[in-house]
Amino acid sequence: MRTVDGRVAGRRGQATRQKLLDCLSEMLSSSPYRDVKVIDVARKAGTSPATFYQYFPDVEGAVLEIADSMAAESAELTELLAGRTWTGKAGWQTAQDLVDGFLDFYRRHDAILRVVDLAAAEGDKRFNKLRMKILNAVNGSLSEAVTELKAKGRVDKDVNPAAIAGSLVTMLASVAAHHKGFTAWGVKQAEIKPNLALLIYLGVTGKKPTK
Repeated sequence: MRTVDGRVAGRRGQATRQKLLDCLSEMLSSSPYRDVKVIDVARKAGTSPATFYQYFPDVEGAVLEIADSMAAESAELTELLAGRTWTGKAGWQTAQDLVDGFLDFYRRHDAILRVVDLAAAEGDKRFNKLRMKILNAVNGSLSEAVTELKAKGRVDKDVNPAAIAGSLVTMLASVAAHHKGFTAWGVKQAEIKPNLALLIYLGVTGKKPTK
C-alpha cells in the first residue's frame, strides 16, 4: 500500500489510512456527499488534513477507494445463484434467497451505494463502472438461467434473456435503494421481500412459483 507520493506505507500508516476511510464511511451515512470536507474527516479521525493528503488526493479519491472495496465484495452476490435451480419449490427458494442477499448487501453498503448511484447518474465513468460491476454480479447469472429455461422450452421463445435479466436487476437495485419509501405507499417492510421474490421468479420462469 503506497502513499500519494509513491512511498510504501508502514503498519502505522496503513492503520491511519484505514481509520480515515472508516471515518469517511461513517460520515457518508449521515451527511450529504458534497458536504463532506477533508478537514472534517481528518478531525474525526484525530489527525490533520496534511495526513489525509498523504493517502488520498481528495475526498472523492477516498470515496472511490471505499466504493472499490465494496464492489469487490459483490462477488458474494454471484454466489447466491451459483449452482441453483429455478424449478419447483427449490426455484422459489432461489428467488427468495436472491432477494434476501441482494437487499442485505444494499443495506450493509447503503451510504456508499447512494454516492455511487449519484455519481454514476451524473456521468462519472469511474463510479458507473463500479455500479455495473455490482449489478453484473447478478445480471449474468439471471441471463444464463433464462437462457437455459428457454433452451428447454420452459420459457417463451420470444423472450430475450439479457433484456429480462437487465430489467430484473434494475428493479432489484431500485427497490433496494428506495425500500424505506415504500411505507409512504402503505407497504409494510415485511411485505417487500416476498412480493419482490415473486416478481423475480415470474420474470425468470414466466410461471407462478410452487410454494
